[in-house]
Amino acid sequence: MTHNAAISVVGVDWGTTHRRAYGLNKDGQCVAEYSDDEGALACKGRFPQALQAMLQSMQAKPRCVILSGMVGSALGWQVVPYVDGNVTLPELASHLAPVVEASRPEPGTDAGSAQNLPMPVTIVPGYCVRAAAGQPDVMRGEETQLLGAHCLGHSDGWFVLPGTHSKWVELRAGKVLQLRTYMTGELFDLLGHHGTLAAAAGSAEAPWDETAFSQGVLAGGDGRTLSHQLFGCRARVVSGDMAASSSRAYLSGLLIGTELQDVLREPANGASRAAQGGTFKLIGSQALATLYQAAAAILGLQFEVLDARAAFIAATHYLSSHRISA
Repeated sequence: MTHNAAISVVGVDWGTTHRRAYGLNKDGQCVAEYSDDEGALACKGRFPQALQAMLQSMQAKPRCVILSGMVGSALGWQVVPYVDGNVTLPELASHLAPVVEASRPEPGTDAGSAQNLPMPVTIVPGYCVRAAAGQPDVMRGEETQLLGAHCLGHSDGWFVLPGTHSKWVELRAGKVLQLRTYMTGELFDLLGHHGTLAAAAGSAEAPWDETAFSQGVLAGGDGRTLSHQLFGCRARVVSGDMAASSSRAYLSGLLIGTELQDVLREPANGASRAAQGGTFKLIGSQALATLYQAAAAILGLQFEVLDARAAFIAATHYLSSHRISA
């Protein structure tokens, strides 16, 4: 089979349910992309075959493959221990974990077989960072995008990476000082499909209600507990105060607003001081960026949106150029 000789390195953002791969040339330019729903859960027990099939689809025979995300968790190919905040983002290049079964072909075997790939395959470790009280918080995958942001000149301040589990990370000179995770996306999905809120909610295809979204954002900071506020979403519908078709927008605003205002109300975490400048940096999809920007505007804040694709590509190039496998 012919292959794309321009592809020197392949970086894979391998999440729980999806994966996206980028083929880079020797200068770090992206020359090929690939995505599918072969996430860590779907590939359990067949990660070598899944990687080989992806490389064949990309017509790639790279000199190395760098994996990031849940592929390095207990759900993934090989558990890679977290690093702590003493390891700076650039130093991740010296903490890459080799995938043993992919990197060491057995004598006499076909080096191109699914079990024995002919190039080194490594996994980027995630971070475990403890708060002042000792409470741990973790991330896998987001550190690679943060490294990319650092490579692109964004090394300081608060960064927001929204998603299933929204991450807030404070960086200083490429060092992770603080990490806070919010289950915003997961709660929105669960509550929108199960239980009493789902029964009261309108169709996902209903027109988006900007007013309901704004009301939800503001409700997220009125001091009441989130569980009480969540039931208030249902109460608004059954009492006739809000149309069922508006409940998804209200729920989205409530969850995002609670996240934003929880971060801002704690002076000790530094985000309140950062908010004096009014701007945070956001790395994420355009759809989520739009929602977070809308919520931030209601609260008098701004997000500078960074290109998640460009960040991952920059990180892949940096890691491939500086890699020292652990």
